[in-house]
Amino acid sequence: MSSLILKPGRDKSLQRRHPWVFSGAVARIKGEPQAGETVDVRSAEGGFLGRAAYSPTSNIVARVWTWREGEAADEAFFRRRLDAALAARRGLTGGDTDSLRLVYSESDGLPGFIVDRYGDTLVMQVSTAGAEAWRETVADLLLELTGAAHLYERSDADVRELEGLPVRSGPLRGAPAEIVTVGENGLAFQADIAHGHKTGFYLDQRANRARIGQLAKDREVLNCFSYTGGFAVYALAGGATSVLSLDASGDALALGVENVRLNGLPEDRALWLEGDAFKTLRKFRDEGRKFDLVILDPPKFAPTAAHAEKAARGYKDINLMGFKLLRPGGLLATFSCSGGIDDALFQKIVAGAALDAGVDASIVEWLHQGADHPVSLAFPESAYLKGLLCRVR
Repeated sequence: MSSLILKPGRDKSLQRRHPWVFSGAVARIKGEPQAGETVDVRSAEGGFLGRAAYSPTSNIVARVWTWREGEAADEAFFRRRLDAALAARRGLTGGDTDSLRLVYSESDGLPGFIVDRYGDTLVMQVSTAGAEAWRETVADLLLELTGAAHLYERSDADVRELEGLPVRSGPLRGAPAEIVTVGENGLAFQADIAHGHKTGFYLDQRANRARIGQLAKDREVLNCFSYTGGFAVYALAGGATSVLSLDASGDALALGVENVRLNGLPEDRALWLEGDAFKTLRKFRDEGRKFDLVILDPPKFAPTAAHAEKAARGYKDINLMGFKLLRPGGLLATFSCSGGIDDALFQKIVAGAALDAGVDASIVEWLHQGADHPVSLAFPESAYLKGLLCRVR
């Protein structure tokens, strides 16, 4: 087996079980491994550190499959890892929910694989050279182990270009529909698994949507970056007097209209506005508009820490506007899905926004990704979604 030999002192992160090997840490390569091939990672002294997938075009040149020298990365290995991932999700959702994340990449010991379940359809994202090498094997195992009828592939993330891989999207097993209907906490949603964001729906916000539903009774709600209306449906089901959903995508809003209708909710209380959130929030401020609950769930502003400074300005801007649009006693539910913004920085940004908005606000709750998106203690990058529920006085 080919090996990556690290430079002296560059094995500390692997000793802590962080699964990434950066190209700058490699002193030399023993053998001629091809992209996606399994290699051993060894210290400068020759000690075994891990068995990893090789990716020569990426700055992350290897991602560890296993820390055990006696364990091969073969079909039996992937069966064991998938079995463990599925077992970890049992009991996380009730019978009224049939959509959840089944495989979460490094957190499940399967770097490069994301798998979400939408009823009898699975959606798989393959993002690394190592995962690409095992794509067909994992696809077959998933159908066998889950009993799902269909598998759709959404390997269209930008990161594939860094891995030297082409973008790929389409049916992989069975005949999946492009738009599927799923159940979540007794509510129904249509998810566009072919063209929608991520794998079609924001499964990581399930618990936070439910919390909004609990808080929405008798409130006027502004739902920014609304996508297909997940928060809107919960707010209406929770008794909101009105929900105004704002998004830049007309197609997403159209699916939101269908989601409200699908659940038999009062359509006259659901308002939909296509537009740029930054411009629209300023317009609402200038008009003196006020709401009882403002939801801010923007797209990723900072994929890495290098983008954090620029992203912070964007987060502060929308949160400042959000605070200004709240009535006294109103609630702001604000989120960041940027991995480059940690909890402490996000709280600092929101605090600065409240100060500039001239309001007194307190944190009621911290909000995070659901339990089907577990955070590995050795891989803090798996914690990306953070949110604050704030009340203004």
